[in-house]
Amino acid sequence: MWNQPFGTGETVVRRDVYRGRVWSAQAQRVIADTPEALVTACAPGAEVLWPTPYAATRADSTGAGRLAPFDALASGEWALTAARWQETEVLLWKPPQAWFSVNAFYTASGLRNWYVNFEHPAHRTEAGFDTFDLAVDLVIAPGLDRCTWKDEDEYAHVRRLGIVSDAVHREVEAARSQVLAMAEGRTGVFAHAATWSAWRWDPDWPSPCLPPTPA
Repeated sequence: MWNQPFGTGETVVRRDVYRGRVWSAQAQRVIADTPEALVTACAPGAEVLWPTPYAATRADSTGAGRLAPFDALASGEWALTAARWQETEVLLWKPPQAWFSVNAFYTASGLRNWYVNFEHPAHRTEAGFDTFDLAVDLVIAPGLDRCTWKDEDEYAHVRRLGIVSDAVHREVEAARSQVLAMAEGRTGVFAHAATWSAWRWDPDWPSPCLPPTPA
């Protein structure tokens, strides 16, 4: 495991890795790297790699075929396609060993919402960190007063496919309770919610790029 802290402004790569293969990759910039959390960010134009089935569902505004990428994931049959992050600035807060990351999404008018990805704990690499998104998410209003679970159907599907084992499911259930308690008690990243709400991408930073061979 890579143990050296990353420097502020450094480009890193967040990768989703399943059974040793890269499922997605995203170039980000380091905001802070402390014992509490690795904080990274990206903005529209940041380079990403998406699995082709997922890219197809993003291009389909009807929402049809939302579960198809997980079928490809379970079969091991996918390729990666290059793309660019769009529409929002994102701040990502990843505590060590956590089965989640807390993301803040910003538009031109400010903080749109908090968005909790439930995912594997980070495995540090020389280029950034590896994790794996576990489909279910929690959307939290900017004022931390409303929470909505998202993609429960996708989570049920990955459970049926065996992508999420019973052991991992237990970790997700514990992480759900942990995040709800953090939001209610204003602890963890939410202890600094006012500071993070005012954050914006540094306009002097160019969009982060992936290294030549991020996979």
